[in-house]
Amino acid sequence: MGRAFEYRKATKMKRWGNMARTFTKYGKKIAIAVKEGGGDPDMNPHLRAVISNAKRENMPKDNIERAIKNALGKDQKDYKEMNYEGYGPYGIAIYVETATDNTTRTVANVRAIFNKLGGSLGTSGSLDFIFTRKAMFTITKPENIEMDELILELIDLGVEEEYDEDEEGITLYAEPTSFSQMQHYLEDNGYEVKSAEFTRIPNDLKDLKGEQRETIDKIVDRLEDDDDVQNVYTNMLPEMTEEDEEA
Repeated sequence: MGRAFEYRKATKMKRWGNMARTFTKYGKKIAIAVKEGGGDPDMNPHLRAVISNAKRENMPKDNIERAIKNALGKDQKDYKEMNYEGYGPYGIAIYVETATDNTTRTVANVRAIFNKLGGSLGTSGSLDFIFTRKAMFTITKPENIEMDELILELIDLGVEEEYDEDEEGITLYAEPTSFSQMQHYLEDNGYEVKSAEFTRIPNDLKDLKGEQRETIDKIVDRLEDDDDVQNVYTNMLPEMTEEDEEA
């Protein structure tokens, strides 16, 4: 298992712990996808991927359909995806992805959280050297093909040789520009795509202990409590569990 797997494993449950907040965030993702490509999932790969991810988080079908209907309405808010980058205490990099209809409100809220908890908001692009953005696909493990064969089959589409395997299936990583091509290929060739999304993997992890870790966790928690915030990434080394240590 690689660095990406350990980072993803440690953060995926924490990122979307509150179900109501999860559904609100996916409602915004659906609105953005509908604006980009229309409300028909069969004709809109981005929307199809968002719906797949929403179902994975147990978002009810009625909620998904209502979000699409609202996104097609005349009164739908115009959401923009905005990113904010900064540092918390102890030199920890923090990358914040948001979807907002009011950038003035959002940047003020994000800056206030950084300032109040000992961090500082930086300029756009200041963390590009720390975080690498990846397209990430989780598929059900194919029964009649070896992983080496699968990677060889997909490598021309931009898939990396490193992959992760757990109880959810096989997670593949690719360059962000390969997202649409990868999604089409997997769907057209009968692979069961359980999720398709983007992620950011830190290149340089910092190990914190005790109160230092709690300080960063508090900043992340406060950011994730904001309705405009979609994802928060840090380069703090994930805390090892007893299961991890035994592996």
